Amino acid sequence: MDIATIVLVLKTKIPVIDTPQKLRGYIGNKFIDYPILHHHSDGQNNIYSYPKVQYKIIGGTPIIMGIEEGVDVLRSISGEINELELGDKTYSIEEKQIIEKRQEFGITKTSQQYVFLTPWLALNEKNYLDFNNLHPKEQILRLHKIIIGNILSISKYLEYVVVEQIQVKTKLQPKKVYSKGIPLIGFDGEFQTNFNIPDYFGIGKSVSRGFGTIKRCGEIKEI
Repeated sequence: MDIATIVLVLKTKIPVIDTPQKLRGYIGNKFIDYPILHHHSDGQNNIYSYPKVQYKIIGGTPIIMGIEEGVDVLRSISGEINELELGDKTYSIEEKQIIEKRQEFGITKTSQQYVFLTPWLALNEKNYLDFNNLHPKEQILRLHKIIIGNILSISKYLEYVVVEQIQVKTKLQPKKVYSKGIPLIGFDGEFQTNFNIPDYFGIGKSVSRGFGTIKRCGEIKEI
């Protein structure tokens, strides 16, 4: 299955040290008439689906990704983004890079390797307690199941029917992260699967806030 994607890279004069959540808030408020940008249907009610516009800050560089209907919206507003007001800081944008293309999404015959550019939020507070009580090998298997579940969830919202079994192998390390000021456990590292996922897609929880951003990488060594 081919899907339309756009990646807007905003190169600022100085590195951005604020959060993707603030980036989303600024863009969403600036272009309030586009619910797809702020993930609220009327400014109040959340839209519960896979976000078609996702906000990332990677290595101090803000990146906004649009998927399917998010492509046209992001393309149309890109010319009006000349600075970023994030909290009490204003970042001037010196250069914009737009990468627009159609990409493969779905089951593949060959194994694909991915690295998490931002921590993956696999667990909530409740299932983290259950996870902690598992044997290390069972923890690995549980994370495999969660990644498969994440891929199936994205497939559902993109209307892609998965008809073959998804295989996963991981090499992950836990990392303490914060979401909305709440301390959580995320995971850094790599995984491989027989599934094509476009670069800069987010998987897992809070992808609209920049978590779980992936990119294709080299082969994972045996665990």
